[in-house]
Amino acid sequence: MFKIGDTIIYSSHGLCQIDDITEKTFSGVTKTYYVLHPVDNIQLQINAPIDNKTISMLEVMTKEQANEIFTLFTLPGIEWIEKNNQRTQIYSSIIKKGNRKEISKIINTLMTKKYELEQEGKKFPEYDRKLLLSTQKVLFADLALSLETTPEIIEEKVEKLLQICDKQTT
Repeated sequence: MFKIGDTIIYSSHGLCQIDDITEKTFSGVTKTYYVLHPVDNIQLQINAPIDNKTISMLEVMTKEQANEIFTLFTLPGIEWIEKNNQRTQIYSSIIKKGNRKEISKIINTLMTKKYELEQEGKKFPEYDRKLLLSTQKVLFADLALSLETTPEIIEEKVEKLLQICDKQTT
C-alpha cells in the first residue's frame, strides 16, 4: 500500500503523486481510494480504488532497476508483428500489464522499426507512433526520476544504445 506523498507510476498517466487516501461511497459501495494527480498536471485529480486489479500502480523504480532496463536496449526487442491490428492488440495488452522489462522491449522494437522505416523513406504507422510516444513518456519519466535526470536525456541515451545495437547486428 502506498502512502500520502508517494510518487508512483499510474497506468497511462505516468508519474503521479498521492495526495490523499480516503473512503468514498458510490452506488452504496464504500471503498478506499487513492486520490492522486499526474506530476505534470496538478489540476487533474484521479480517484483510484486501492484494490483495483485492472490498473497498473507501481513504485518508482530503483537505480539498479533503471540500469537493468537500459541493458535491454542493447538486445533485440519483442518480435515485430506485421499485421497492424494484431500488433496493436498484443503490444497494448503487454503494456497494460505494467511489466517495465516487457514495455522496454516494445519501445525498443517500435523505436527500431521507426528508424528503419525512416531510413527507407517510409512512414511509421500512426497508431504505432502514438503507442510509442505514450509508453516512452511513462517509462522515460520513471527512468529519469530514478536516475535523477530528464526524460530527454533518457531518450538520447536509449537512441544511442539502439544505434550501437543496430551497428553490431549489421
